[in-house]
Amino acid sequence: MATVASGLNGGAGYNSSDTITSTTLNNHVNDATVTGIVNADVASNAAVAFTKLAAITSQKVLGNIGSGNAEIDIVGTNGILKNDDALGTSDTQGATQGNIKAYVDAEIDKTIGHNQTWQSVTRALDSTEYTNDTGKPIMVNGRFDGSTDDHAVLISIKPSGGSYVEFMFAHSTNSGGNVASNGSTIIPVNSVYKFRKTGDTITSSQFHELR
Repeated sequence: MATVASGLNGGAGYNSSDTITSTTLNNHVNDATVTGIVNADVASNAAVAFTKLAAITSQKVLGNIGSGNAEIDIVGTNGILKNDDALGTSDTQGATQGNIKAYVDAEIDKTIGHNQTWQSVTRALDSTEYTNDTGKPIMVNGRFDGSTDDHAVLISIKPSGGSYVEFMFAHSTNSGGNVASNGSTIIPVNSVYKFRKTGDTITSSQFHELR
């Protein structure tokens, strides 16, 4: 990049009686010298030092968002990156490291087994309704003992906005008395569930839930 500090110093001078011709003008220009030019011989691929550029405001970059060249926020409502845990809401803005982590952490917290423990609970076998209002899926496990040959425990689950579906939860197939059975299943979020028994007498039952 060349910087001009002065201008042309004239070459051969003219007298008042001299005739101006193309030859004398060319000679005058050819004999002239240019002063005050610094770094005149700059390569076409030479880099411009950062110190030669105007300062850019912190957390901004230069760009064009449709209204001309300007400084653009890196992070912000209208920035290149957007702090918004609801990822995927913008076709033109990316997510920051912070809100990606917040989003992933929130999704992981919804998974079964994460920050949950097995707890002993009481559940009746008379179609009493129970609701999973924990905000994430839970797992229910039951053990049933009987003094006679055959019993079955059925569970009915009604998801939010749906209807009950009943299926076998536990079934004793032993013979000769003193039978036992076990069952487990997952209860979706906001689902209502209930148990009922069929067959022979169940003398005791135990329920545990991962919640």
